Amino acid sequence: MSPREALHTYFGYDDFRPLQSEIIDSVLSGRDTLALMPTGGGKSICFQIPTLTIASQDENRRLCLVITPLIALMKDQVENLRQRNIQAVAIYTGMSYDQQRVALDNCLFGNYHFLYCSPERLESEQFRQRLTELPIGLIAVDEAHCISQWGYDFRPSYLRIGTIRQTLAQQGKHIPVLALTATATPQVVTDIQDRLDFPEHNVLKMSYHRDNLRYIVRRTETKEEQLIHILTHVAGSAIVYVRNRKRAQELSQYLVANGQTADFYHAGLSAAERSLKQQAWKDDHTRVIVATNAFGMGIDKPDVRLVIHVDLPDSLEAYYQEAGRAGRDGLTAFAVLLYNDTDKAKAKKRVLDNYPPQEFVEQVYHKTMDFLQVGLGSGLNHTFALHLDELCHVMHLPVIQTYAALHLLSTAGWIHFEEERETAPRVRINISPEMLRDYQLSSAQTQMLDRLMRKHTGILTDLQMIETSSNRLPEQDHDTLVSLAQRGIITYLPRTVACALTMTRERADEVWLSDTVYDKRRQTYSERLKAMVEYAEQTQFCREQLLLGYFGEHDAPVCGKCDICIQ
Repeated sequence: MSPREALHTYFGYDDFRPLQSEIIDSVLSGRDTLALMPTGGGKSICFQIPTLTIASQDENRRLCLVITPLIALMKDQVENLRQRNIQAVAIYTGMSYDQQRVALDNCLFGNYHFLYCSPERLESEQFRQRLTELPIGLIAVDEAHCISQWGYDFRPSYLRIGTIRQTLAQQGKHIPVLALTATATPQVVTDIQDRLDFPEHNVLKMSYHRDNLRYIVRRTETKEEQLIHILTHVAGSAIVYVRNRKRAQELSQYLVANGQTADFYHAGLSAAERSLKQQAWKDDHTRVIVATNAFGMGIDKPDVRLVIHVDLPDSLEAYYQEAGRAGRDGLTAFAVLLYNDTDKAKAKKRVLDNYPPQEFVEQVYHKTMDFLQVGLGSGLNHTFALHLDELCHVMHLPVIQTYAALHLLSTAGWIHFEEERETAPRVRINISPEMLRDYQLSSAQTQMLDRLMRKHTGILTDLQMIETSSNRLPEQDHDTLVSLAQRGIITYLPRTVACALTMTRERADEVWLSDTVYDKRRQTYSERLKAMVEYAEQTQFCREQLLLGYFGEHDAPVCGKCDICIQ
C-alpha cells in the first residue's frame, strides 16, 4: 500500500496538505525527521500514514510508539483511529497494572498499529523493558519542543526518549524518529535533534505565516472594558488567556455580568469538570472560555475567531502557539494582545518569581521534606500527594516562588514534581511477602494485602490503581490502607486532586542547581520575556514580520493586515 492509497483508504482524502508528503517520504526513507508545522497543519497524518504504509509491507514493524504529553489528546486520537477501523491503544496514569499489561499484549500479539504514551511513562523500567519486545517501526514525538532545555515548556521526562532509542539500538533495532512541534526557535531546533540522537540534522519546515490570522496589540489601561468592546464587535467563538486561576474565574464572571456566555478553565478543576466545560465551548453553548495555559493542546475547534491575551505570555513561542488556535478553518481570525505599562514591570517580577534565589530553592526542598516527614538518607522512589497550598501555609512559604522552586528541583533531578491533577487511589507494597511474616497484622490488614497481591501482580514494584465500581474506596478499606501506610508497609495515595512528588534520590543534606538548570535557563527566560515585551511595545514594523523573524523566517513579507500595517 502506498502512502496515497493509505490516505484515501483510511481517511478518505485524495491528496496531502502542504509539506505532509515531504515529511512522510523522509520518514519512509528511514531518516530521523524534525517537522515544524503550525497548529492545525495536520501533524498526526505525518506519522499515521507512514505507520500504515510500513505495516502493509512488514508485520515486524507495524507499530508506531507515539509520545505525547496530554492524556485527553491520546484518548481523542485513539478513538478517532478506532472509528476508522485502525487498532490503537493508549497507556496513561490511572490505568491498573493489568490494564497496561493487556494493552501491551495486544500490541505484541494483536493487529495494533499505534501505542500512545506520555513521556512520564518512559520512566518506568518495566514499561521500557516491554517496549523492547514490541514490533515498533516508528517513534513519533509530539510537542517535541518539550525535549529542549531551551524550549519554553521543557519537561525533564522527555529526556528518556533518547535512552529508549539507545536501548532499542543495542538490540539491533534502528527505528526512525519523527519529532513534531508547532513552534521552535533555531536554537531549540538544533537542541531537539541533538537530544534525540539524530545521526544527521533533517528539518522540514512549513512557514509560520498565516494569511487569515491578524495580529493586533491594543494598548489600554482598562483591559476589562477593552475586552468587552472587542467581544461585542467581533462575532464568533473566543479564547481569553490569563495568567492564573483566580483571574480566570473572576474575569469569566465579569463577562457573564456584561452579557457574554462565558466560563473558566484551569488545571485545578477535576477532569470531569474540565471535560464538561471544554465540550460546552466546542458545542458553542459557551461562547468565551477564559483560561490559563492549561487550556490548549488537543483543542480541535476550527472556527475560533478570537484569541485574546489579557496578560503577557512568557514568550513569543507560547504566544504564537496559543494565538494559532484561532482561524484553523482558514477564515479571518484575530490574535489580540491587551497591553499597558504595568505589564513591563510585571514581566520583571515574573523572572524573580520563576527563578527565586538558590538559597530559597534549597529552603523549599528541606521544608517540603519536613512537611512530608522524609528523613535524611530516606525516601527513594516514594511518591507523595502534595497539596501546595497546605505546604505553603504550614511552612510559611510564598506560593508562586515555592511552585517555581519545586519545578527547578525537578528539572535538576532532586525530585520528580507533577502539577496538580486528579488521581485514582494507588498502592504499592513496600515489603516482600517473606518479610511480611515478621509483622503483626490485624485480620483486616492481612486480608487487604492478600487481596492486593492476588489482583495486582506488579504491586511490589510499581504503584497500582485500585479499581472500585463507585470510583471511591469503601471507608473501611481506606482506613485499613491508611493503617498499613502509617507502618511503612505500603505506599498509599488516596484519590485526590493534588500535585505528585516522587523522590528520585534519598533526601540529601545539601542540594544545588547547576548553571544549566538555573543561571542559563534564567537568562533564557529573561530574554524570552524581553522579546515578548518588545513585540508588544514596538510601533514601526509589521507584527507578523517580527514574530516570524523570531523563528528564523527573516525574509517574511509585510503582512498588510496587522495593527501596524493598517495604520
